[in-house]
Amino acid sequence: MFRNLQGWHVVVLVVVIVVVFGARRLPDIARSVGQSMKIFKREMTELRSDDPEPTTSAPATPPAPATPPAAPEPPAPEPTDRSTESGPSTTA
Repeated sequence: MFRNLQGWHVVVLVVVIVVVFGARRLPDIARSVGQSMKIFKREMTELRSDDPEPTTSAPATPPAPATPPAAPEPPAPEPTDRSTESGPSTTA
């Protein structure tokens, strides 16, 4: 984010801040920002300490037994064409 920030950029930024806020208010603003950061850090550490850590002493649920895959169905027999078979004729 600040990779291309050069020295003269910082100087211009400080001059603009002094002009906008005035030299009298800068210490108050810095103090306010510092207190806000302190409160933020304290709240973050409290949130981290409030989270319960997972206990490893509780027995884990055993995994469900794997069911074997269903056997494939046998292939259906192929139909036969009975009109071409030679057999006893029924004509008289």
